[in-house]
Amino acid sequence: MDVKRVKDYLYWLYYQYQLVTCSYVLEPWEQSMFHTITVTVVAMVVYTAYVFVPIHVRLALEFFSQIFGAQPESPVVN
Repeated sequence: MDVKRVKDYLYWLYYQYQLVTCSYVLEPWEQSMFHTITVTVVAMVVYTAYVFVPIHVRLALEFFSQIFGAQPESPVVN
């Protein structure tokens, strides 16, 4: 892709973000506070999903495997 097209696309995405959140009507200091809070919340959600979702998926799989009668894993003895 052309660098100009990527730059224009990113600018368009930021413009869409401002329209959807109505942050274009805020003063500059309010915009910076709003963007800081938004980025912080998104970062916390991503971190929480990265840390806790795999644990919950594993526990759910173990739970449902016990309900539906899957054989427990046993070590192979040679």
